[in-house]
Formats: sequence, structure tokens, C-alpha cells
Amino acid sequence: MKHVLGLALSLTLFYHSQAQPLPTVFEKTGGRETATYQEVISYYQQLDKQSNRLKLTTMGMTDAGFPLHLALFSNDGSADPALWHRQNKVVILINNGIHPGEPDGIDASMMLLRDLVTGRKSIPNNVALAFIPVYNIGGCLNRSAYYRVDQDGPDAFGSRGNSQNLDLNRDFIKCDSREARSFTGIYHFTNPDVFIDNHVSNGADYQHIMTLIASQHNKLGGKMGEFMNKQFEPGLYSLMKARGYDLIPYVNAFGDTPESGWPEFLEGPRYSSGYASLWNSFAFVPETHMLKPYKQRVDATYQLMECFVQFASTNATTIKQLRKETIAENLRKTRFPIDWSLDKEQYTERTFKGFEAGKKPSGVSGLPRLYYDRSKPFEKKVKFYNTYKASLEVERPEAYIIPQGWWKVIDLLATNKVEMQQIRKDTIMALEVYRIADYKSIQRPFESHHLNTEVKVTKQTEQVRLRKGDWYIPMNQPANRFLVEVLEPQADDSYFAWNFFDGILGQKEGYSSYVFEDTAEEFLKQNPEVRKKLEERKATDSSFAKSAAMQLDFVYKHSPYYEPDHNKYPVYRLPSQH
Repeated sequence: MKHVLGLALSLTLFYHSQAQPLPTVFEKTGGRETATYQEVISYYQQLDKQSNRLKLTTMGMTDAGFPLHLALFSNDGSADPALWHRQNKVVILINNGIHPGEPDGIDASMMLLRDLVTGRKSIPNNVALAFIPVYNIGGCLNRSAYYRVDQDGPDAFGSRGNSQNLDLNRDFIKCDSREARSFTGIYHFTNPDVFIDNHVSNGADYQHIMTLIASQHNKLGGKMGEFMNKQFEPGLYSLMKARGYDLIPYVNAFGDTPESGWPEFLEGPRYSSGYASLWNSFAFVPETHMLKPYKQRVDATYQLMECFVQFASTNATTIKQLRKETIAENLRKTRFPIDWSLDKEQYTERTFKGFEAGKKPSGVSGLPRLYYDRSKPFEKKVKFYNTYKASLEVERPEAYIIPQGWWKVIDLLATNKVEMQQIRKDTIMALEVYRIADYKSIQRPFESHHLNTEVKVTKQTEQVRLRKGDWYIPMNQPANRFLVEVLEPQADDSYFAWNFFDGILGQKEGYSSYVFEDTAEEFLKQNPEVRKKLEERKATDSSFAKSAAMQLDFVYKHSPYYEPDHNKYPVYRLPSQH
């Protein structure tokens, strides 16, 4: 079978390089090289000139100083995604080169679009395609033969980091890059029914050429999640099997060898697929295997994109209807999950084609090291843990209200097309107010931030003074799920988690101990209930009882002198009227 598949791939590449007009750099070099950024854009411009069914446009800037391009293809030549949706076409958005060291999708998309333009291939009338040729332009321009040392080709490729050295597949919520801000425009312009972000995986060695991350079905939820789990993902596996490719879920096994099984990757909205899921798209991250030859990886990516088109066309009515129903359901939902835990009692079994692993002395350290023996392939049933349960849910408020001083957050909401309005006059409202009771911060920076985790909050209703110009954000819009994920501080990828509200964590007012001692003594005389709380704390906490500073601070924080905005989360909730 391997020999037949290899022959088929060789014939495919020979056909592309010899018989096709407009051969790509990949085809000209027999699959050894990937196109440079300039060659990619020049190629797309050539295709645009050749066909009235393709339109190449620009959609915002990048940190590299170049605009993001978007190629729009439909059989009727319309380049209007809003029209595509009115025509009930399934809109598929394909992103390439978010990690330019993983260029498989860049070359495969050039070839697929070329084959569509020249008529060698066709798509059904009920499907329309949108391609981002290269997303991380800065990384693509930073080209070397030495990145991704473990990967089998191509000869040279780009760097993972963008022009700010950011990993753009961690930036979709925080939007530190111009790329991410431009992507939100592309995403909402196309409003894709299906989103694909082409990648290459690392990790264990195994026989599979292609692995796949799909929107986690429990997190996607409802009828869309059920369709993803029982129809869409299995349908792709079946279609690829017919083309000679055995797919396996992304091998999320880094602490052990894969035959022990692994959990499904739970993508948060910092990732492209997690972001797309918040907007009710069926989202996928194809991950070819880095140890396979570049020729095979590009061909597998090409084949999988064709399978996406085939499945989407066959199931167009269902896909469109499920998205419509889910958007309507999110308008009605009164509770939203914001954290998940793996159910280790439930699993499915998948056929995994691996290689036997073992240990041998390291040529570097002399100590035991892991290796995979390719002369000992095996096929086994492995456990795939793909059930997650909501571990934390929140009640949907009627609206969120954010003071205008937090303009960076307001700017991100506007970038994501969130509907909101400014309060017209000063007012006082009874609102639910969170206070940050506890949190942890990672010690080292992660993607220019220090991530707040394990967040605990208290909540109470208070009379909040609002000013003209503060922002009222109703929870009766398609952005409902997005808003919950970014504005609830306990969500893993919330704006609080990404430090946008860290100003509240620093105490701005204080006291001189020797002066406040007299004030605190008088305050305790006037407020015996605070004296009682102080004595109770001393009786139960020996460290506290021995610390004069801790006791003085306790009194300060229970007095009116303590600043009210310290740890007060500045996103208020108007209680639901339901």
C-alpha cells in the first residue's frame, strides 16, 4: 500500500509540474521548495488576471508593513460573501502560513486555486472559497533553512514568530498584532460556515501523514457539536480514507507515547479554531506530520481541502441551518459555560498506526533517550478521550457596562463588530459587581503577557455611578458567546486573563503606619463589629496574630479609608430580566 501511495503521489506531482500551466515553485522544484512571500502574492495576482471567478483584494495591515490579502473564488464570479450567504452557499475560509515554517497550506492552496481557475478542477455552485495566502508575512520574510530542525522539508521556510516575534496562533483574543486585528475584519466580512487553518504538527513519530483538530464538540455545543462529532469529522475521515489517507485526531500526547491514548485538544479562543467556534463556525486545524516528506504533506493538505469542499457541498443545507439555529439559540440562552474539564471516564477508540518506541543510550548524554523504531510499525486501537464537561457556568446578564476609561477593551470589542452604545447622561444603576478575591500569575511572560489564572471572584449588587459616555453592551446579539468568554474574568482567555484590567490589581492609596495607628484605634472604638472580626481572625490565624502590620492592614481594608476600586472588576453586569 505504501508503494502504491508513493507512486500515486509521484505521478500527481509529475502531472502538476509537467502538464499544468502556471506551475508553482513547489512543482517546479519537485516538491523541495516552498514559494517566498513575493512569489506567493505574484502568483495570486496572475491567477486573478486569468479568471473573472477570482478576486484578490487586501484586508488590513500587518506588523510587517504589508497588507493581508484575501482571495475570493466562486463559480458565478461574485466576490461578495454577504451575497454568497444570501444564495445559501457554504462559505469556506482557509488560512495559510500563520506559522510560515509550516508552509504546506501555502503551496497546496496555490495549486488548488490554480486548478480551479484553469478548469482542471471545479467546485459545486453551492460552495464559495476564501483564501488568506500568507497570514504571518513577517515570519515568511524571515526565511531560513535552519528553523524547525526536526521537520522533513522544504529546503527553506519562514519563522514561527511574526514581526513582533509573536506567535499569531495565540493572539486572536488579545489582538496584540495588526494581523489579528485585520483577521477580525476578514472573519466578519466572510462570516465563514467552515474555517480551516492549515498547520504542521510536531511530537511523536507515527505512520499517519495527516492529523486533524476539530472544534471540540462539547464546547461547540448543541446541534452543531453533535453534527461535528457524529457527521462532519467522521465524514472527512471517510472521504480521506477513500483517497488513501488514514486520518487520526491531532496526537495530543507529549508526556507519553501515543499508544497510551490521549485527550482531544481543547482549543481556547486564543487559537484560530477556538476563536471561530465562538462565532458558530465549524472550525478545523489540519496538522500534517512534520516527519513526512514535504511532497506527501502538501498533497495531503490539497486532498483534505477538496474533501472539505465535497462534504460541505453534500451537507450544505444542514450546515447552513445548524449555524442559523445555533445563532438564534445563543440569543435565548440564559447560561453559558466558561471553563471545561476532561471526563476521563468516557472515550472512543481510534485505530492508530504507530511505530514501536524504546529507550537507548543517548549519544549526547549517555543517558536513556526515547526513540521510535520505524522497522516495527504497528496498528492498535487506542483510547481517545474526547468528552469535556462544563466545570463553570455563568448566568447571562441583561447587559455588560464598561466605563469609558477602559478604551483598549472597548476598541477590541468594536474590532469584533460588537453592538454597543454609549450612556447619554450621568446616572446611578443597581449592578452586579465582581471583586477579584484571588488569582495566580505565571512567572515568565507568555506572548507579551503574564496570564492571570485560577481566578476567584466575589459578586454583589451595588449602586454604581455611571458617567455619560460609558458603554452599554446588550446581550441580545450574535456576539453573546464571544462577550461572555472575554468579559467574564474567570474564563481562561478573558481580557482579565490577558492583563487588560491589571490596573485594578495595584493599590494606589496607602497609609503611614505610625500615623494610621491612632486613626485605626479610634475607628475600632466606633465600629465594634470590625473589632470582633479582628479578634476572630487573630484567634484562628497564628501568623496573623503575631503580625502588627497584618492586623493594621486588616483594619484599613475594613475602613472607609480603603480605596473602593482596588480589585473591583470594572465590567459591571445588569442583572437579567428573565
